[in-house]
Order: sequence, then structure tokens, then C-alpha cells
Amino acid sequence: MEKLAGQSPVGKNAPATSSAGQADAMPPEYWEAVLRDAGADARQAGRPIQSRALAEIGRHVLRVSCSRCGRTVEIQKVDAVRLYGADAVWKDVGHRLLDNTCSQRTGRYEEDGCWPSYD
Repeated sequence: MEKLAGQSPVGKNAPATSSAGQADAMPPEYWEAVLRDAGADARQAGRPIQSRALAEIGRHVLRVSCSRCGRTVEIQKVDAVRLYGADAVWKDVGHRLLDNTCSQRTGRYEEDGCWPSYD
């Protein structure tokens, strides 16, 4: 079988396999490029919008809606930064915006307030 494989034209044109594996160390150039990338920390790909600070959000209009009563509140990012600061987390700001105008008050702590949904 090995004799036939050696004579086959397909076996002769096969590309050489790389000797690098997953257990091998990455080259120093790779790590230098990673450390030089200043925007790597700021991008935070995959991180939900509600857990980001207002300064990290790229949208101009921020929208939060209530899953309970269906009300939607929009605020421009510039106004939100002016009122709450650039380091404020969007989840806290959105919850505060909904609670300030909440119409679902029952008197019970567990049931009071809106249920935010971040768009």
C-alpha cells in the first residue's frame, strides 16, 4: 500500500504539513503585536451593551424599554453622559430612567418598578 502511495501523482503534489501545533509557543512577534494594539481593551467584543460604560457605547441614541408595561425611554448618549457621567454603566442609567417615570407601583418591593430590556 505504501509502495502505491509513493508512486501516485496525488501523493507527490500534497502540501507539506506544518510542524507547529497547538502546544507550541507563539512567536514573540505575535505577542508584541497584541501588546501594541491599544484598542484591544476598549473593543470588548461580545460584551453586552447593558454592562458597558456610556463612554464605550458607539450608538448616538440609547433606548431602554420595559418588558412589563411596554413603555420605551430614549435618551441621546450626549445627554446621558452629561447627566450621569461617562463612567456610568448603561444598565444603571437605563434602570434609573425607567424607575423615574414608572407607572406600575404596587407597594411591594418584589413587584414594584419596570423590567428593563436594553435595545
